[in-house]
Amino acid sequence: MEEKSTFVEFFGDYPLIRVLDFLITYEDFDYNKKDISKNANVAWNTLEIFWNKLVDQNIVIKTRKVGKSDMFKLNKENPVVHELIELDKKLMLDSIESENKKVLIDA
Repeated sequence: MEEKSTFVEFFGDYPLIRVLDFLITYEDFDYNKKDISKNANVAWNTLEIFWNKLVDQNIVIKTRKVGKSDMFKLNKENPVVHELIELDKKLMLDSIESENKKVLIDA
């Protein structure tokens, strides 16, 4: 069983959250929808349900075309995306601090 990220643990294990988590984790890279679907562990048909909303709200942007595939990545210029990235960092730091406290208590 794959361990859930802090982001997914906090917001819940839902397809949209898994997609956002994947894109935040690999924010510097662009991917086609097939790779996003596969790496986020979200069925293609499910991704299609909310993908256009992510594009329409400028959460993800098309970066280029490779062959027949459009490539996408998080739009880090979007204030909402910026806040999600910052929240993800804070959640990770809090999680690390909690784990460190547990280790110190158990020692």
